[in-house]
Amino acid sequence: MALAGLGFIGYGVIFFVLNFTDTFLELGIGPEQVDKGKEQIEAFSPSLYHYVSHLHIALSGFIVAAGLAVAALSWYGVRRGERWAFVTAIAVPVVALGVALPAHYPWGLATLGHLGLIYLAVVIFLVGVVITFSAMRGRVKA
Repeated sequence: MALAGLGFIGYGVIFFVLNFTDTFLELGIGPEQVDKGKEQIEAFSPSLYHYVSHLHIALSGFIVAAGLAVAALSWYGVRRGERWAFVTAIAVPVVALGVALPAHYPWGLATLGHLGLIYLAVVIFLVGVVITFSAMRGRVKA
């Protein structure tokens, strides 16, 4: 679970860095999904460009924060058998991904290049959840 949290942090950092490169758009989003690049968006509307950039920066911060929460809760609370930490460490990515993922599908933004690393982190996270749940099932923590 903590490893997946670090994966979420890594994805957030990539998201942040791409905002300041010529790529501008998110990882795995290309001309097939968005028919304009950084320069065209900026030329069309500098204020729109700055707005999208600020969203990239803000969202990357929330992705990193969610990853940090999952990693810290898992490493310090879940490893000690704290059920509240286990439940919270699960709730953080479930809420974040439950809100974020559905918006990708109607507009064709759910490419493997875009969401592949998140899917990988989720698989790693679920393996950690199953292993942890199995270990915690026998323990009773007051």
